[in-house]
Amino acid sequence: MIAPLLVLAVGNPSRGDDALGPSFLARAAVALADEIAAGRLELLTDFQLQIEHALDLTGRARVVFVDASVAAAPPFEFAPVAAARDRSALTHALSPAGVLAAHLGAFGPPPDAWVLAIRGAQFELGDDLSPAARAHLDAAVAFFVQFARA
Repeated sequence: MIAPLLVLAVGNPSRGDDALGPSFLARAAVALADEIAAGRLELLTDFQLQIEHALDLTGRARVVFVDASVAAAPPFEFAPVAAARDRSALTHALSPAGVLAAHLGAFGPPPDAWVLAIRGAQFELGDDLSPAARAHLDAAVAFFVQFARA
């Protein structure tokens, strides 16, 4: 059975606030353990989105893409995203809209989708999460627990 809600978090745990995506996933796994065990939620992480992630969307009702962002208003932004081809489709990494477009082209309409962009500022190799990013992560996890249970 495929969980109806997929969370696909991206980021590099070795690059400071770029670890917000994987850190979010680790925290969500604890907070939503019952939903995972019941098959209502699945969590996936990777360094970046790839065209192959279109396969992970098949059979889902909803998907939430989670990543660090230098452009999001603090502590985070949560917004719907639709399928759209973009320049990232010409590289090895895709945007959430690009993954949705790949799914649309190969398999048909993608699931309802959102982007959870958590504000980060420090992305140096070897850094830990910044204090501000930790606070933003707390707020994002608290919000998402309510969203996932709705």
